[in-house]
Amino acid sequence: MNLVLLQPEECAHPLPLRDPRAQHVIEVLRCGCGDSFDCGRVNGPRGKATIVRMDGAGLHLDITWQASPPPRLAPLTLLLGLPRPQTVRKIVSEATTLGVGRLVFFPAERGEPSYGQSSLWHSGEIERLLLAAVAQAFCTRMPALDRVESLAHALEATANHPTRLALDNYEATEPLGSCPLAGAPIALALGPERGWSGSERALLRQGGCQLVHLGARVLRMETACCAGVSILKTRMALW
Repeated sequence: MNLVLLQPEECAHPLPLRDPRAQHVIEVLRCGCGDSFDCGRVNGPRGKATIVRMDGAGLHLDITWQASPPPRLAPLTLLLGLPRPQTVRKIVSEATTLGVGRLVFFPAERGEPSYGQSSLWHSGEIERLLLAAVAQAFCTRMPALDRVESLAHALEATANHPTRLALDNYEATEPLGSCPLAGAPIALALGPERGWSGSERALLRQGGCQLVHLGARVLRMETACCAGVSILKTRMALW
């Protein structure tokens, strides 16, 4: 936890001692009264929190907020054929740490329908993963995360993106590292573990997506996400 994140409504109240964040401050950072640590307000500024008192109510903090805003999220949307829950966890954590602006999950034709019934989606775990990844990145900005009904709906959600790409191992002829980019925001689509169906490839092409690849090696979905995002962020930084 590189940054202790606070919800806006928490900033004016003591941080309860049983809260994992308070335990991290006391046990890992070894902070006591008078000590300071890095904190941030979710989707707001970063700052320094000084412990002015510790009692039964928790850690009483005096926070000095930075005037400069935290880094913005990348103008990049990932369209993701719904994978198994453990892969979702990895993708959400890594893509958020890398600063992706939005993640859109959809059931793919070659995906397993039961993946969408996982408790991951309604237990609050996704929100906890997002917060942990944002804190790891020493940032406060939370990406948007959505689930839609189909690839067609995912493409509709990115209709205003001038650059639309889809990773594909089989029919793509141009590498992601050198394909033309029409500008930002950028949408990058990835199929599930078993790849795109023929009808999905046709839909991607009809939706203006260029099929691109990351080389001859077949990568796990979470690895392809990290590689694709890194390449695109590097290319955008050169604009």
